[in-house]
Amino acid sequence: MKTNFLKNTAFMAIAMAGALCSAQQKNNYVLDFKDTGVKIQPTMYGIFFEDINLGADGGLYAEMVKNRSFEFDLPLMGWTQPNSDKLSLNNKSGYASIVNGKKSGNKNYARIDIKDDNGYSLINEGFRGMGIKEGDAYNVSILAANQEGNISKINFQFIDEAGAVVASSSVAPSSKEWKKYTTQMTASKTVAKGKLKVTFTGTGSIDVDIISIFPQDTWNNRPNGLRKDLVQKLYDLNPGFLRFPGGCIVEGRVLEQRYQWKKTVGNVDDRETMINRWNTEFDHRLTPDYFQSFGLGFYEYFQLAEDIGAEPLPILSCGIACQFNTGELVPLAELDPYVQDALDLIEFANGSASTKWGKLRTDMGHPKPFNLKLIGVGNEQWGPDYISRYKVFEKAIHGKYPTIKIVSGSGPMPEGEFFDYGWKQLKELKADIVDEHYYNNPEWFTSNVTRYDNYDRKGPKVFAGEYAAQSVATVSPENKNNWNCALSEAAFMTGLERNADVVNMTSYAPLFAHAEGWQWTPDLIWFNNLESYATPNYYVQKLYGTNAGTNLISITADGKPVTGQNGMFSSAVVDKANNEVIIKIVNTSGNAQKAGIKLKGGKIAATGKMIVLKNSNLNAENSFTQETVTPVENTIKTGKSSIDTEIPAYAFAVIKVKIS
Repeated sequence: MKTNFLKNTAFMAIAMAGALCSAQQKNNYVLDFKDTGVKIQPTMYGIFFEDINLGADGGLYAEMVKNRSFEFDLPLMGWTQPNSDKLSLNNKSGYASIVNGKKSGNKNYARIDIKDDNGYSLINEGFRGMGIKEGDAYNVSILAANQEGNISKINFQFIDEAGAVVASSSVAPSSKEWKKYTTQMTASKTVAKGKLKVTFTGTGSIDVDIISIFPQDTWNNRPNGLRKDLVQKLYDLNPGFLRFPGGCIVEGRVLEQRYQWKKTVGNVDDRETMINRWNTEFDHRLTPDYFQSFGLGFYEYFQLAEDIGAEPLPILSCGIACQFNTGELVPLAELDPYVQDALDLIEFANGSASTKWGKLRTDMGHPKPFNLKLIGVGNEQWGPDYISRYKVFEKAIHGKYPTIKIVSGSGPMPEGEFFDYGWKQLKELKADIVDEHYYNNPEWFTSNVTRYDNYDRKGPKVFAGEYAAQSVATVSPENKNNWNCALSEAAFMTGLERNADVVNMTSYAPLFAHAEGWQWTPDLIWFNNLESYATPNYYVQKLYGTNAGTNLISITADGKPVTGQNGMFSSAVVDKANNEVIIKIVNTSGNAQKAGIKLKGGKIAATGKMIVLKNSNLNAENSFTQETVTPVENTIKTGKSSIDTEIPAYAFAVIKVKIS
C-alpha cells in the first residue's frame, strides 16, 4: 500500500509538473501570406442528407400526419378507432375499411361507415406525437367522396395527451366524386405529443384519402413545405453543396427498395409510398412504422439546395443493392434503365421546357434550370462489380454531358483491400471525384490529420462524404455527440483544409435525428416535435463552413505543418472577398497554450476577432434544455506583423483579422 502510495504521489507530481510546463508552453508559428496556388472550392464544406432517424417524414418534411394516405404495409398503422369494433355485430359507432381501388401510386383509400356520429372517431398519432404550438395556424386538407347517407361535416381536432381539444375546424363534403377540401386550425395550447382526431357529423358512408396537416409557418412560407427551424440550421451552416437522398437509402436492401427519383417527382398526392430501408435494419432500434411518402422528393431537394445556396449533389443507384444486405446485382446487359435514369435526371435539372423532363420541372413550378454540375453514381459500393458498372455510367453521362462531374465511391471503409482496389481502378479511369467514408474513434481522427498530405495531386479529387467520430464504436447505440468527438473532428478538418488541392468536398453524417425515432447515432442535429438543438459537432461544421475562405496559405511550426505538436493543429486561409486572413487552431490538450504567430509577407489590422468553441469536460454534450458547447466571439488586439494569443484547453479557435 505504501509503495503504491509513493508511486502514485510521484506520478501526480510528474503530471503536475508536466501540466505547469504545458501551461507555460508557447507555440511559435509562421503564417506565410505567399500564394500557395490552392483555392478553397466553394463546395468544400457541405451537407449530407439521408432519410434516417425520421429525417424526412417526421422531420424535415413538415407533414404531421403519419400514413396520411393509408399506404403503409399495414394500411391503418398510425391510426386508431377507439370506439369501433368492426368484428362485433354490436358495433354501433362505425368503422374504417381499406379499399385498394386506384391506379396511381397512391392506391389505397379508407371507406368510413358511420353509424353513430357521436361515437365514432379516427385518430392519428403522428410521428411520435404531433408538436403543436400555441397561437400557430395549421393547414388541414383531405380528399373525400361522400358516398351515401347524410354526412354533412368532417371535423378535425388537435387533442393533447389527456384528450382535451386544443384546436378544431371542419369541412363540408359536398360531392360523391373525389374532391379536395381545406381548412385551418389555430392552436390554443402548446402540446409536445398531440394527436389528430377526425369525427363526422351525420351518418352514412364516405371515402377519405390524404388526410394532411402542415404548419402554416414553413420554410419560405411554402404550403406543404419544410420545417422552418431545421432548414434554418442548414442555412446557417453556409453549405457549399447538398448531397441527397443518401446514403444507403439510395441502394435499398434489395433493388426493388432502391431510391427511384422518378417516383418522387410530379404530383405529390400521386407519389408511391415505400418502406424505409432503416425500418428493420438495426435490432437495437427497430422502427416498423418507418416509411417514405416522398413528399420530400427530388424536386424538393433541388429546391432546398437552391434555398440554402448549395450545389445539388444527387446520388443514384448504380444497379447494386446494399452490399451489407443482399448485394443484389442488375446484370450489365440490363443496366440501361438505370443509366437512362441518370441522363433523365440531368435533363430534369438542367433541360429546357422543350425537353420531356425539363417540362416536368417547369410544370412543377421551376422554369429556370437548377444548374446541376455534380452527380453521384452509387453510394459506397465496392469491388469489380461496382467498377464495371461505373464505367458504363461514366461513358454515357460524359458522352452526353461532358461538363458534369461524377462522384464515384471507394467503399464504406477508409482503408483495406476494397478501398485500395477501388482507388487504383478509379485513378486509372481518371475519375473526377472519389467519395471516402470513415466512422471511427476520436483518436483515429487526430492521428489521421496528415491522411491527404501524400495523395497524388494529379489524381481524382476527394469527397470526404461521410465521417463522424464515434465515442463508443461504429453503429453503437451508445455513441454520443460529445465534445471529445467534435474536437477531434475539428483537428482532422485542419488536415482536410490544408489539402484543399486534393479534398474538394466534405460532409459530416448523418445529419438529422429524431430524439425518439433514431436508428443511428451520433448525428449533427437533434430534434423532437417542437424544437431542435445543435450538437458540438454542428458548431465545428458551422465554424468551418462560415469561415471557409478562398485561398489556402501556410501556417507552420519549425517549418512543418501544425499537425499535433503539443496537441495543437492548425490551418489558414485568406478570404479575398472580405480581405481577411482566417486561422483555425485546435488545442486538444488539457491546458491552455500560447500561440505566437509571426506574419510573413503581409500585414494585418490592429484588432481582429477570435471565435472560440470550448469546454473543459470532453464528455460535455448539448441538449434541448441547454447548449453547453457554443461558439463565443471576442475582439483581440494584434500587431501589424504578429498575433499573440492564448488558445484555451480543449478548444477550437477561429482567428479572423482584416488584411491591411
